Amino acid sequence: MVKVMELNHAKECIMKRSTTLKALSATALCFVMAGCSTWDSMSSRQKGATAGAGVGGVAGAAISGGSVLGTVGGAAIGGVVGDQIGKRQ
Repeated sequence: MVKVMELNHAKECIMKRSTTLKALSATALCFVMAGCSTWDSMSSRQKGATAGAGVGGVAGAAISGGSVLGTVGGAAIGGVVGDQIGKRQ
């Protein structure tokens, strides 16, 4: 019975940590986008890469359960995809 309670507590801690990481990632994305508020001097490729990296990082964190590798991988893939989309505009 004690082990079951310990497992439930561990699951709750993981869920809280995951939710906190998602909220922090979304907040960081907002700050990054606000920092890029001078988009006038950026090319469409740079804008696409920045937005893609932000969205990809948040998606990678959400999909991987908050792992660093998933977040960085998502940001890298999102940046490349955003760059390619921006190239066409």
